[in-house]
Amino acid sequence: MKKIEIFKENDFNDLHMSRLLVHDAPYFKILNFNFRPGQELPIHSHDIEGQLSIVVLEGEGLFLAKDGETIPAKAGDILISDISEPHGIRATGSMRVLVTIAPPI
Repeated sequence: MKKIEIFKENDFNDLHMSRLLVHDAPYFKILNFNFRPGQELPIHSHDIEGQLSIVVLEGEGLFLAKDGETIPAKAGDILISDISEPHGIRATGSMRVLVTIAPPI
């Protein structure tokens, strides 16, 4: 068992989003991204099977989807999708998110 204090381990960066690999194992991966207003993780997809979740821990922004679709995102919101589905994030305020990627077992 391990405990990681992501608010202490990963701070904000004024030049670009900051990224912390929280956990990497065969069954799932956890990443923490911190964004300043206007920073984003561009729309992308992965050519693998599995699912992802994006949990907004703090702040607000937009979940980005294919065809320019945006979904408002605020603290406490969770986006769940297949990892092959296009996804991204754009911060409208300082924003912390936790991303979990889980391939099928």
